[in-house]
Amino acid sequence: MNSTSARALSVARPVIQGLTVLNILYAVCLAVLLGWSFLMPGWPERALGFDIASKYPMVPLGLRAIVVIGIAGAAIVHTILRRLLAIVDTVRGGDPFILENARRLDMIAWSVLALEVLRLIVAAIAAAVWEPDRVDGFSIASWFAVLLLFVLSGVFAQGARMRADLEGTV
Repeated sequence: MNSTSARALSVARPVIQGLTVLNILYAVCLAVLLGWSFLMPGWPERALGFDIASKYPMVPLGLRAIVVIGIAGAAIVHTILRRLLAIVDTVRGGDPFILENARRLDMIAWSVLALEVLRLIVAAIAAAVWEPDRVDGFSIASWFAVLLLFVLSGVFAQGARMRADLEGTV
Protein backbone atom coordinates (compact mmCIF):
# COMPACT_ATOMS: atom_id res chain seq x y z
CA MET A 1 0.00 0.00 0.00
CA ASN A 2 1.41 3.41 -0.92
CA SER A 3 1.65 6.26 1.57
CA THR A 4 -1.36 8.12 0.14
CA SER A 5 -3.57 5.05 0.52
CA ALA A 6 -2.27 4.44 4.04
CA ARG A 7 -3.05 8.05 5.02
CA ALA A 8 -6.51 7.86 3.47
CA LEU A 9 -7.18 4.64 5.33
CA SER A 10 -6.07 6.11 8.64
CA VAL A 11 -8.43 9.06 8.13
CA ALA A 12 -11.36 6.95 6.89
CA ARG A 13 -12.40 5.53 10.26
CA PRO A 14 -12.74 8.86 12.13
CA VAL A 15 -14.39 10.48 9.10
CA ILE A 16 -16.98 7.69 8.88
CA GLN A 17 -17.58 7.90 12.63
CA GLY A 18 -18.04 11.68 12.35
CA LEU A 19 -20.45 11.24 9.45
CA THR A 20 -22.39 8.71 11.50
CA VAL A 21 -22.81 11.23 14.33
CA LEU A 22 -23.88 13.94 11.86
CA ASN A 23 -26.34 11.56 10.21
CA ILE A 24 -27.91 10.68 13.56
CA LEU A 25 -28.16 14.40 14.39
CA TYR A 26 -29.78 14.98 10.98
CA ALA A 27 -32.36 12.24 11.64
CA VAL A 28 -33.15 13.62 15.09
CA CYS A 29 -33.59 17.14 13.67
CA LEU A 30 -35.94 15.81 10.99
CA ALA A 31 -37.96 13.91 13.61
CA VAL A 32 -38.24 17.07 15.70
CA LEU A 33 -39.27 19.04 12.60
CA LEU A 34 -41.92 16.46 11.79
CA GLY A 35 -43.32 16.56 15.31
CA TRP A 36 -43.18 20.35 15.39
CA SER A 37 -45.04 20.54 12.07
CA PHE A 38 -48.10 19.06 13.76
CA LEU A 39 -47.85 21.33 16.82
CA MET A 40 -46.96 24.67 15.21
CA PRO A 41 -50.01 26.72 14.28
CA GLY A 42 -49.84 28.00 10.73
CA TRP A 43 -47.23 25.51 9.59
CA PRO A 44 -45.53 25.76 7.06
CA GLU A 45 -46.40 29.40 6.34
CA ARG A 46 -45.16 30.63 9.68
CA ALA A 47 -41.93 28.62 9.48
CA LEU A 48 -41.25 29.66 5.88
CA GLY A 49 -42.21 33.28 6.38
CA PHE A 50 -44.70 33.41 3.51
CA ASP A 51 -48.09 31.91 2.67
CA ILE A 52 -47.49 29.07 0.25
CA ALA A 53 -50.44 26.87 1.28
CA SER A 54 -53.06 29.21 -0.17
CA LYS A 55 -51.52 28.83 -3.62
CA TYR A 56 -50.59 25.16 -3.16
CA PRO A 57 -52.97 23.56 -0.62
CA MET A 58 -51.14 20.21 -0.58
CA VAL A 59 -47.80 21.73 0.49
CA PRO A 60 -48.12 20.90 4.21
CA LEU A 61 -48.81 17.24 3.45
CA GLY A 62 -46.08 17.12 0.79
CA LEU A 63 -43.48 18.66 3.09
CA ARG A 64 -44.34 16.21 5.87
CA ALA A 65 -44.04 13.31 3.43
CA ILE A 66 -40.63 14.58 2.32
CA VAL A 67 -39.48 14.84 5.95
CA VAL A 68 -40.58 11.24 6.57
CA ILE A 69 -38.63 10.19 3.49
CA GLY A 70 -35.65 12.12 4.84
CA ILE A 71 -35.82 10.15 8.08
CA ALA A 72 -35.97 6.90 6.11
CA GLY A 73 -33.00 8.09 4.06
CA ALA A 74 -31.03 8.80 7.23
CA ALA A 75 -31.72 5.24 8.43
CA ILE A 76 -30.45 3.89 5.11
CA VAL A 77 -27.35 6.09 5.27
CA HIS A 78 -26.71 4.81 8.80
CA THR A 79 -26.61 1.22 7.53
CA ILE A 80 -24.27 2.26 4.72
CA LEU A 81 -21.89 3.96 7.14
CA ARG A 82 -21.87 0.97 9.53
CA ARG A 83 -21.05 -1.45 6.72
CA LEU A 84 -18.44 0.88 5.29
CA LEU A 85 -16.78 1.16 8.68
CA ALA A 86 -16.67 -2.64 8.96
CA ILE A 87 -15.04 -2.86 5.53
CA VAL A 88 -12.46 -0.21 6.47
CA ASP A 89 -11.64 -2.20 9.61
CA THR A 90 -10.99 -5.36 7.59
CA VAL A 91 -8.79 -3.42 5.17
CA ARG A 92 -6.85 -1.93 8.07
CA GLY A 93 -6.50 -5.46 9.48
CA GLY A 94 -5.01 -6.64 6.18
CA ASP A 95 -7.84 -9.03 5.32
CA PRO A 96 -10.33 -7.28 3.00
CA PHE A 97 -11.14 -10.12 0.59
CA ILE A 98 -13.63 -11.99 2.72
CA LEU A 99 -17.15 -13.02 1.82
CA GLU A 100 -18.59 -10.81 4.56
CA ASN A 101 -17.18 -7.72 2.79
CA ALA A 102 -18.78 -8.88 -0.45
CA ARG A 103 -22.10 -9.12 1.41
CA ARG A 104 -21.53 -5.69 2.95
CA LEU A 105 -20.85 -4.17 -0.47
CA ASP A 106 -23.95 -5.86 -1.82
CA MET A 107 -26.04 -4.32 0.97
CA ILE A 108 -24.42 -0.92 0.38
CA ALA A 109 -25.36 -1.21 -3.31
CA TRP A 110 -28.98 -2.03 -2.43
CA SER A 111 -28.98 0.85 0.05
CA VAL A 112 -27.69 3.34 -2.52
CA LEU A 113 -30.34 2.05 -4.92
CA ALA A 114 -32.99 2.65 -2.23
CA LEU A 115 -31.68 6.19 -1.67
CA GLU A 116 -31.96 6.90 -5.38
CA VAL A 117 -35.54 5.60 -5.42
CA LEU A 118 -36.31 7.86 -2.43
CA ARG A 119 -34.84 10.80 -4.35
CA LEU A 120 -37.16 10.06 -7.27
CA ILE A 121 -40.13 9.83 -4.88
CA VAL A 122 -39.26 13.23 -3.39
CA ALA A 123 -39.07 14.70 -6.90
CA ALA A 124 -42.47 13.19 -7.73
CA ILE A 125 -44.00 14.61 -4.52
CA ALA A 126 -42.55 18.05 -5.28
CA ALA A 127 -43.91 17.93 -8.82
CA ALA A 128 -47.35 16.79 -7.63
CA VAL A 129 -47.62 19.27 -4.78
CA TRP A 130 -46.12 22.55 -5.96
CA GLU A 131 -43.89 22.28 -9.03
CA PRO A 132 -45.95 20.56 -11.74
CA ASP A 133 -43.94 22.07 -14.61
CA ARG A 134 -40.55 21.17 -13.18
CA VAL A 135 -38.94 18.03 -14.47
CA ASP A 136 -36.26 16.72 -12.14
CA GLY A 137 -33.07 15.97 -14.02
CA PHE A 138 -32.23 12.31 -14.22
CA SER A 139 -28.74 11.64 -12.95
CA ILE A 140 -27.06 8.65 -14.53
CA ALA A 141 -24.08 8.95 -12.16
CA SER A 142 -25.94 7.57 -9.14
CA TRP A 143 -27.21 4.61 -11.16
CA PHE A 144 -23.65 3.94 -12.35
CA ALA A 145 -22.53 4.05 -8.70
CA VAL A 146 -25.09 1.37 -7.85
CA LEU A 147 -23.87 -0.78 -10.73
CA LEU A 148 -20.25 -0.24 -9.71
CA LEU A 149 -21.01 -1.29 -6.13
CA PHE A 150 -22.64 -4.53 -7.32
CA VAL A 151 -19.63 -5.23 -9.55
CA LEU A 152 -17.23 -4.46 -6.70
CA SER A 153 -19.20 -6.82 -4.47
CA GLY A 154 -18.67 -9.53 -7.09
CA VAL A 155 -14.96 -8.74 -7.22
CA PHE A 156 -14.69 -9.10 -3.44
CA ALA A 157 -16.63 -12.38 -3.52
CA GLN A 158 -14.40 -13.75 -6.29
CA GLY A 159 -11.28 -12.61 -4.42
CA ALA A 160 -12.49 -14.37 -1.27
CA ARG A 161 -13.18 -17.57 -3.23
CA MET A 162 -9.78 -17.45 -4.92
CA ARG A 163 -8.07 -16.92 -1.57
CA ALA A 164 -9.97 -19.85 -0.05
CA ASP A 165 -8.98 -22.04 -3.02
CA LEU A 166 -5.35 -20.97 -2.66
CA GLU A 167 -5.36 -21.71 1.08
CA GLY A 168 -6.86 -25.13 0.34
CA THR A 169 -4.02 -26.05 -2.03
CA VAL A 170 -1.20 -24.98 0.28
